[in-house]
Amino acid sequence: QVQLVESGGGLVQAGGSLRLSCAASRTFFGINIMDWYRQAPGKQRELVARFTVSDSTYYIDSVKDRFTISRDNAKNILYLQMSSLKPEDTAVYYCGALFLGKYYYGQGTQVTVSS
Repeated sequence: QVQLVESGGGLVQAGGSLRLSCAASRTFFGINIMDWYRQAPGKQRELVARFTVSDSTYYIDSVKDRFTISRDNAKNILYLQMSSLKPEDTAVYYCGALFLGKYYYGQGTQVTVSS
C-alpha cells in the first residue's frame, strides 16, 4: 500500500503562488498514476493535474499555464506549483496514486485564496 501526506497549503492573496508537496511512503516505481485533486465546499472532488506512467501530464483547462505538476523520484515527493492563484482555486487539495490496482488518497491540505 501507499501512504500519502500533503503539505504546503495555506492562505494566499489572489495572484500569489503556493507549492504543494505530497510525500509518498514508497518509491514511485510501480505507481502508475499520480494525481492532484481538489474539492471546494459544496462541490465534487475534481482532478486538477495528473502524471501518467509514461511521464505525460494532464491539466484541467482552468489551471493550464498556471499550475505545474512535477516530482522528485529520489525523494518520493510529488509537487504542484500553483501561480496566479484565483479565489476559485480555494479548496482542499489531495494527492492520489494508483498502485497495484488500488487508488490511494492523502488527507488533503487546505488552500485558501483571498480576493
